[in-house]
Amino acid sequence: MADIAHSVHVALGSRAYDILIGEHLLDQAGTILAERFPGRRYGIITDDNVAAAQLPRLLAALDAAGLSHSEIVLPAGEATKSWALLGQAVDGILAARLERGDLIIALGGGVIGDLAGFAASIARRGMGFVQMPTSLLAQVDSSVGGKTGINSPHGKNLIGAFHQPRLVLADLSTLDTLSPRQFAAGYAEVVKYGLIDDEAFFFWLEANQAEIFAGGPARGEAIARCCAHKARVVIEDETEQGVRALLNLGHTFGHALEKDTGYSDRLLHGEGVAIGMALAHGFSAQQGLAPSQDTGRIVAHLQKAGLPTTLADIPGTLGSTDALMAAIAQDKKVSRGALTFILTRGIGQAFIAKDVDPKAVAGFLNDRRG
Repeated sequence: MADIAHSVHVALGSRAYDILIGEHLLDQAGTILAERFPGRRYGIITDDNVAAAQLPRLLAALDAAGLSHSEIVLPAGEATKSWALLGQAVDGILAARLERGDLIIALGGGVIGDLAGFAASIARRGMGFVQMPTSLLAQVDSSVGGKTGINSPHGKNLIGAFHQPRLVLADLSTLDTLSPRQFAAGYAEVVKYGLIDDEAFFFWLEANQAEIFAGGPARGEAIARCCAHKARVVIEDETEQGVRALLNLGHTFGHALEKDTGYSDRLLHGEGVAIGMALAHGFSAQQGLAPSQDTGRIVAHLQKAGLPTTLADIPGTLGSTDALMAAIAQDKKVSRGALTFILTRGIGQAFIAKDVDPKAVAGFLNDRRG
């Protein structure tokens, strides 16, 4: 039976939706969808890894509820967030004769959630969609807030749209199938919420990290607290004109590193964020903005979770500092050519820093290259 342990409401007026968090929600998805969205047909977009592990559960639930569905299975991996695979997803929606009033289901991690949401935003000039995140990273971050998109050779997530889901079903049992590396990568985004503006949450994570990784009650609580945090920010600044940019702590460095490593398994997104957060705090300390001991505490916590925290932790040869700076210059927060970073005055004290000196950033990166 479904066990909804936590529910978070995202109050966006006529586009409001709920985030339901609990065990075995995939197995009850048919009942939940039939009650909330009667008369719909469903197009499921997933990847080949999730199709093997979780899709049969969802299909059985939809069949039990008598819901019509079709499936579009894409390759797994960050490289899937491309024009070609987006086109394949949209063509699959149209080939299935799904109508504007039907719903797309994004079943998978952040890659599938981003791509499926973008496909839903443009197919038939806009269809509704439901997020069913199966990774920790997606459950605490990418499935909430309506950011959808794909990558470009010029940088990550530069093509997309804001398109809110109609519902988020976060099934905690899906996390049991993740590899330790994938779970740790998602945990980086959990830590991020404490580092932004919730020092008490970071301290709570230090005390409860073992239980979160072991799958105890603290896991669901951590996910719910992250979702509630993000919901508050999205309600205040849906299209990232202000405070929502704080959610990009660590991402400016992290996205540049992901681009440099070719969006490959050399560096998972959450791993890039972990290194990026360590770099953001280190740069803040170097600039005299934050105490250096906070950086050490953060790095120690990330390392305890099995996450990389330095450029040297990335396997293979890293591109030049100039190449990294070129990627940073394409960051979405750049305004009239000036760099914008999320920096910090300490744990839980992130802020938006505009017109950051690129020479200072480049010098910092050179120092960190060893």
